Amino acid sequence: MQTWYECKVKYLKIDQGGFERKVNDNYLIDAVSFTDAETRIYEIMKELTRGDFQVVNIKKSNISEVISPDNGEWWYKAKISFVSIDEEKGKEKKLSNYVIIMANDINDALHQLEKGLEYMLVPYVCTAIQLSTIADVFPYVPGEHVKPTVKAQPVNRFEDEVEDEVEEEEEVEEEIEEEELDDELVEGDEDDAENEDSEDEETEE
Repeated sequence: MQTWYECKVKYLKIDQGGFERKVNDNYLIDAVSFTDAETRIYEIMKELTRGDFQVVNIKKSNISEVISPDNGEWWYKAKISFVSIDEEKGKEKKLSNYVIIMANDINDALHQLEKGLEYMLVPYVCTAIQLSTIADVFPYVPGEHVKPTVKAQPVNRFEDEVEDEVEEEEEVEEEIEEEELDDELVEGDEDDAENEDSEDEETEE
């Protein structure tokens, strides 16, 4: 069973008028983990864009299936409901799945949905369908986007976050050093006080 991740990417995109504009696009990536999804989206965006880009967010998607015919202009998201039998309890259980469909319009999406789910043995009902925010879908194809063992890093990836983390670590280290210095000074004062008390006692004797 495929596991899908939604990756939100910020980058400069050339529109139909030839002008550059900043966009935030969502991509659906077939991956085995968050790390794998991150690696794949880096590789894909390096092929799709020429400039810098930033991966803003990666989250596990609730999409269970992708229906992708040979052509279509948009991605539609459909919710289907069906009844399953719980064999252990012997009771019916209502389930819902989400499906992404490539289509030219909503009627075409419904047609492609029905065609793509012909294999289902239980009856289902499409309870909702709408235009998706997904810009494109990338299933894993062996040899097309090879999954590397080392994470690729794009230019300017989370630079602000990294700098903030470094600054926070330096501040913490400075605070620790100051606390250690204060402790040493306090211990020194206590030793001096003890020595003075000892000298006073000897003098009295």
